Amino acid sequence: MSEASFALTLGGIAFLLSVIWGRPLIRILKMLEIGDQIRIELRERHMTKMGTPTMGGLMILVPVVLITLVLNVVNLVGRTVIGPSILLPLAVLISFAMLGALDDWQGIRGKRAEQGLGITARQKFGLQLLITLGAALALRYLLGAPALILPALPFEIDLGLLYIPAAMFVIIASSNAMNLTDGMDGLAGLVAATIFAAFGVIALLQGQVFIVRFCFTIVGALFAFLWFNVHPAEMIMGGIGSEALGATMGVVALMTGHWALLPLIAIIPVAETISVILQVGYFKATGGKRIFKMSPLHYHFELLGWSETQVVQRFWLISLMAAMVGIGLALL
Repeated sequence: MSEASFALTLGGIAFLLSVIWGRPLIRILKMLEIGDQIRIELRERHMTKMGTPTMGGLMILVPVVLITLVLNVVNLVGRTVIGPSILLPLAVLISFAMLGALDDWQGIRGKRAEQGLGITARQKFGLQLLITLGAALALRYLLGAPALILPALPFEIDLGLLYIPAAMFVIIASSNAMNLTDGMDGLAGLVAATIFAAFGVIALLQGQVFIVRFCFTIVGALFAFLWFNVHPAEMIMGGIGSEALGATMGVVALMTGHWALLPLIAIIPVAETISVILQVGYFKATGGKRIFKMSPLHYHFELLGWSETQVVQRFWLISLMAAMVGIGLALL
């Protein structure tokens, strides 16, 4: 079986496992009353979503973790199905999922639950720094990941010790950007699946077969999640999913060395993040004026009159085109 075929097969298995486990998970989340809190500014438009089960990222994470661990156990009997290097993105996935779960839980049961807010930004950032420092050191000194590959250049760019803070920034920024993207039914899932598929193809071109398998396992699980997350959503990803997927996305990009293409391939999360930075900065600088009707960016277009489905589909089309261009640049 070719590497691409095996990776796609893993994606199919992840899809089936996730779909089977999705309906019981929804029942469990409803029984535990783990429902979404809608931001005050949007309650009139999204009141029907109030109480929709959140922390649905568990539906993605459990099959991905199980499949990856099983394949690593197979390695112990002498057949290399997936490399030990994949344990790093898996560890980051689990670590950020735990952080996201804490954030979600505080947003539901914590002191700031009425505002739909989880742990403080300072607490979250501190934990992110600890996790990403370990990941960056492992990338450089244990895995020997490519430092930086730019399109059309036949050599790597050695960043020296600057690689450590750069890698930390990439992982943290990716995690937070994907978390901001998770605001409409299907948006984060579609965008994340597109990004992981793109870097899976890039890894395939490099011959990094284990990354290919890992990426398409995630894509399969994301497709299954979208089965229940398309409008009107039966469950919401939550920070346990979006923060974990975003951080893992950054690690995968770093492992390919093509992390300079991440802002292009992940154009939607990047645009969402920039819209928030601009909105907050302009608001503070002008004493209350705004650039956008609301941030992140998807809410701006909704307030302009686009339906939620239109926003999601159009953002996804942009994401697809950006991914195609990113893969093309990686081929140079």
